[in-house]
Amino acid sequence: MKILVLGAGVVGTAAAYYLARDGHEVTVVERHPAAARGTSYSNAGLVSPGDATAWASPAALKTFIRSLYTSDLGIKVRLRLDPYFYAWSLRFLRQCTTARLRANSEVKLRLALYSRQCINEISDEAGIGYDDRRKGILYFFRSQKSLDEGSENYRFLAKHGLPIEIVDRNRMVELEPGLAAAKDGIAGGVYSPVDQTGDSRMFVEKLAAYAKERLGVTFKFDTTVEGLVVEGDRVAGVKTQAGVLTADAVVIAMGPESGLLGRRHGIDLPVYPVKGYTATVPLDAPEKGPTMGGADEDNLIAYSRLGDRLRLAATAEFAGFDRSYKPSDFARLFKAGQELFPGAFNPRKAEVWAGLRPMMPGSVPVIGPARYKGLYLDTGHGHVGWTMACGSGKFLADLVAGRKPDIDPQGLVYGG
Repeated sequence: MKILVLGAGVVGTAAAYYLARDGHEVTVVERHPAAARGTSYSNAGLVSPGDATAWASPAALKTFIRSLYTSDLGIKVRLRLDPYFYAWSLRFLRQCTTARLRANSEVKLRLALYSRQCINEISDEAGIGYDDRRKGILYFFRSQKSLDEGSENYRFLAKHGLPIEIVDRNRMVELEPGLAAAKDGIAGGVYSPVDQTGDSRMFVEKLAAYAKERLGVTFKFDTTVEGLVVEGDRVAGVKTQAGVLTADAVVIAMGPESGLLGRRHGIDLPVYPVKGYTATVPLDAPEKGPTMGGADEDNLIAYSRLGDRLRLAATAEFAGFDRSYKPSDFARLFKAGQELFPGAFNPRKAEVWAGLRPMMPGSVPVIGPARYKGLYLDTGHGHVGWTMACGSGKFLADLVAGRKPDIDPQGLVYGG
């Protein structure tokens, strides 16, 4: 088949790779001048099945209210006249029961564990290096109370296949010597040995090049999608500012813009943008930096070691499609990084960035056929898009081919 994939981030590029490997004629359409210039450009760098717990939970409403008056909280809500945000919020709150939390987290974990395997298979097959480290990730807590409460979510994931180790501060420093200076301010944590880290932008750029050179995938950059071409009950192509592109099938993998395109064509696709901030800084003293990825669960700050660089990431800000930022937005991030790894880096050398995560109300992406024949979705991966992208691409390719997927499709296949 002739297939158009809309979006050249990690999700769209992975889908294109798997579809082309099946023998389809694949063209990727991207509004940016190169692959991985949107959401995939910079993130925490964590490939983290351990972070599979859904955002929507019984505690979410309390956190939402606190975010309205607490400026240093990791979650921020900028109230605005955006009816779609309020509609999305209502759907989010419906997911905030214990039953939905557990169900959504189990689906995310299933896909995340599978996707981690897919990332490594692609890397090995295509010879892609991306500053990856397969040493695990530490999720740590500042107080015994938060450790006791937070550990419950990890124990649930463990029951569903995630290997974990609950660690005290001494074992934590044994695993991660880089945290020795911050040891006294940490109660303990959870170590997930199967988690790993890597630079998503580097991975996507190399995968796109491989897909183009070895699998014949065409990339149309600087090309903005304006709408779908619908003929009767099927999709026949897409409208772009450069003209119409025809196809037998279309895959929407446009990150936070996916919901905008879907709504133009009557598709119930509640993807909402959530802004995150990252800083990437060279390590002046690599021996003082981390040796693996980690997350400060109380302060909602994550980090990765990418070669001799440190990636710091924080904040979930509901501000619509605003991608702007100012120096003060990163002050909390740098403060935390310097407290954790004193003397390891100079914030003045950092490359800072802000981007949008495509969030679904239940934190579970949507994959599979949509309203029109020939139309497929692969979007809504939220804060763990880098983790789940490759598994999603393979899962989608199986659906397109009519094959039985490698994992249970329950809770993943789009039903809207």
